[in-house]
Amino acid sequence: MNAPDNDLMVEVKNLKMYFPITRGILRRKVADVKAIDDISFEIKTHETLGLVGESGCGKTTTGRCILRLYRPTSGTITFNGKEITNVRESKLKPLRSNMGAIFQDPFGSLNPRQTAGTIVGTPLIVHDMATGSELNDRVAELFNLVGLDPGMKDRVPHEFSGGQRQRIGVARALACRPSLVICDEPISALDVSIQAQIINLLEELQEQLGLTYLFIAHDLAVVQHISDRVAVMYLGRIVELTTSEELYENPLHPYTQALLSSIPIPDPKTEKTRTRIILKGEVPSPVNPPPGCHFHPRCHMAVEECSRERPPLRDIGNGHFVACIRI
Repeated sequence: MNAPDNDLMVEVKNLKMYFPITRGILRRKVADVKAIDDISFEIKTHETLGLVGESGCGKTTTGRCILRLYRPTSGTITFNGKEITNVRESKLKPLRSNMGAIFQDPFGSLNPRQTAGTIVGTPLIVHDMATGSELNDRVAELFNLVGLDPGMKDRVPHEFSGGQRQRIGVARALACRPSLVICDEPISALDVSIQAQIINLLEELQEQLGLTYLFIAHDLAVVQHISDRVAVMYLGRIVELTTSEELYENPLHPYTQALLSSIPIPDPKTEKTRTRIILKGEVPSPVNPPPGCHFHPRCHMAVEECSRERPPLRDIGNGHFVACIRI
């Protein structure tokens, strides 16, 4: 999992993010929601790392920890060679100007009372990067960059379509010329035809601006298309991490195999003959996850040892990491 330091944009080590559950008048802590339970990974400069898994597995929380919207419970996050895990809020402003975020809901993430131009230009004002005519020129440049007419900057969000609103979100994320962009399910609320447009836009912008992406999604087909490497999460842990090509051709973890078997194939003959892996039971609660391997209660390969021993994420060769004692 190690790579040359100058090749790394983000390095996450043993990251945990627990949210306390409190009760009573004194708000006494009675338990924790273990949203992220000791994960480690790297994002290389100019690559796209896909982060996939079921709803509630900790994908969005991971992205927000990297953005330092949350202060992690433990572990370390290194960004561009600087550890940012415990940087105070007052010191985060210059750091955040080098990060951007594209959110899932292209309407809820935009202020309905502000014009599109104000929304896109606000990061420039907050970070003291432009004022006056320079601000107007930069906003127009950003509109052109994402394929919108600058003449639309005086409209409010409800006057745009879903795809146009997401383009505004992309423009806002790129306003301060960040090197890292966290894409938190940026296409899941859009029509399929619009999804393709946004994915193509993100790829073009990455090539044009030299961006690095953490692409969070649950649509495995989309992740395969856009990602260089893919990390699969289950109940707060990473269970498999490898290149996109290797993951889809040779999935090794039983959970990854089940996810991939659920992707529809546009070929009636192949779709009819292939074997679907149906997972038993429901995803356990992150408040009280199973001991050992979190996936063992639903795994067809599980043995008794799986309920006692937590499998480490180990390299089985060629940068293919799997957390399973049966492999």
